[in-house]
Amino acid sequence: MKVAFELNGQPVTVEASPWKRLLDVLREDLRATGTKEGCGEGECGACTVMMDGEAVNSCLVAVGQCDGRTLVTVEGLATGDVLHAVQRELVACGGAQCGICTPGIAVCAAHVIDRGLVAGVDDATARVRVRELLAGNICRCTGYQLIVDAVIAAARSVQP
Repeated sequence: MKVAFELNGQPVTVEASPWKRLLDVLREDLRATGTKEGCGEGECGACTVMMDGEAVNSCLVAVGQCDGRTLVTVEGLATGDVLHAVQRELVACGGAQCGICTPGIAVCAAHVIDRGLVAGVDDATARVRVRELLAGNICRCTGYQLIVDAVIAAARSVQP
């Protein structure tokens, strides 16, 4: 089956079984290898991508569901050589270690930041909110503090 969708701002068409996981199509067919597989069961968030503006676990999405949709992976967060604010801050704050969870966290955090979900609140409230909004993204290397710091710093850097 041919499946056509927009990936990171570019139209793509793939020939694949409609039941093939989106994660596998991204990594194997389209070479968008930034998206990682963690658990393969929708529990860890490592494979998070945006589909029509909503965060989804690509390991749980059949590529047949993507026809005509708009997808954004971690590769699509940057604009050319300019990183998204959350990508910059994850590096600056040391919020990434082994890198397996980082792409999913970056995509989810970009969603949080771009929608202003932590804008205009005090630091304590922002910390609680970021932890709640990233609860579907599991990291085994950190205590999450540096990730939360990075998301808040990124959110503050894009506030008007």
